[in-house]
Amino acid sequence: MKVVLATHNPHKVAEFQQIVATTRPDLEVIGYDGPEPVEDGVTFAENALIKARAAARHTGLPALADDSGICVDVLGGSPGVFSAYWAGQKKDAAANLELLLDQLHDIADRHRTAHFTSTIALVTADGQEHVVVGNWPGRLAREASGGGGFGYDPIFIPDGQPEGRERTVGELSDVEKQAQSHRARAFAELVPLLAEL
Repeated sequence: MKVVLATHNPHKVAEFQQIVATTRPDLEVIGYDGPEPVEDGVTFAENALIKARAAARHTGLPALADDSGICVDVLGGSPGVFSAYWAGQKKDAAANLELLLDQLHDIADRHRTAHFTSTIALVTADGQEHVVVGNWPGRLAREASGGGGFGYDPIFIPDGQPEGRERTVGELSDVEKQAQSHRARAFAELVPLLAEL
């Protein structure tokens, strides 16, 4: 069975396919090739629904859409829904990461807490809509480390790692990341809904 993921980002398609494979190997996640809708929502849920509705309408398939970002406690939850555009409209991941590190350069480690949030919307061909959320708590490193992942992964240190051997998401293997990521957590909430498709 095919489900379209409302993104033109091949990294996200591959990540979702890896997550899906662990619980629904019969489900094939395909990328979206239609027009990109205007994401003018001010919450993760609003933007996820905008994208999922557009993809379901365009393809006639059940559609998933993820809207996600990093939320830094000392910044009041920012960048949040603006994570992809934190350094401007170009969606420059390296510039976003550099700006965030610069904004936190004099913040003590104990105040560098943050979490990744993933909000996934599912819109079926007959118009049913569901929204689930997954959070991945952690803190921000002082410099980027590791070549894996994308976006803010090289500066995010997830909670629950052995003290003294903590790694950023950029240093985790794909398998380690998929087992605990915010998207995996949100997808776990989505599994019962996908079973009904």
